[in-house]
Formats: sequence, structure tokens, C-alpha cells
Amino acid sequence: MDLLLAIITGILYASGIYMILRRSLVKLIIGLALLGNGVNLLIFMMGKLVKGGPPIIPESSKLLEGAFDDPVPQALILTAIVISFGLQSFAIVLIKRTYLVVKTDDLDEINTTDEFA
Repeated sequence: MDLLLAIITGILYASGIYMILRRSLVKLIIGLALLGNGVNLLIFMMGKLVKGGPPIIPESSKLLEGAFDDPVPQALILTAIVISFGLQSFAIVLIKRTYLVVKTDDLDEINTTDEFA
């Protein structure tokens, strides 16, 4: 299962970076979303989650017995989801406003020195 998640994470990273390097602003947003999901999966894998394991160690046990889940990566992923949603929302609004002013989403045409009304 870890190998499958590692392959999926690599695919998300590669496709996200590929989309970010394209000239279209819409593809940039899609690339940011893919890259954010790749990061979330990477954090999830680093937490070494165990299926069916308790997330908290009971107070009655003095030593760690058996497999247990660490709740910190899960909390980090929830925080990352909220931050990436805010970043994507801001970028979508910014790109929409840019498109309304410039009438294009091509980065090469936006980078020209011509004045826009």
C-alpha cells in the first residue's frame, strides 16, 4: 500500500509541476491544486497510519503496545487543506480579475509592456 501511495504522490507532484510550468493561468490553478494534494498525501504517508489503530494511547497503559496512529499528521493535513483552499480561492479571483482587464490568460501576452485601458 505504501508503494501505491508513493507512486500516486509522485504522479501528483509531477503533473502539478508540469501544469504550473504551462503558459495558461487556468492550468496554473489546476497545478497548484494537484501539488497541494500531493503534499497532503506525502504528509499522510509520513505519519505511518495503521488501519484500525487507535489514535490516542489510553491512560491506563504505561507502555506503547501494538500499533497506534499519530494524530499530528492528520491535524497537519486538515490545516493544509484549509490553507490550500484559501490560496486557490484567492488565485481564482485574482486570475478572473486579470482576465477581465487583459482579455487573455496567456502569460506571454500578459508580460508585454503595452499599456492596457
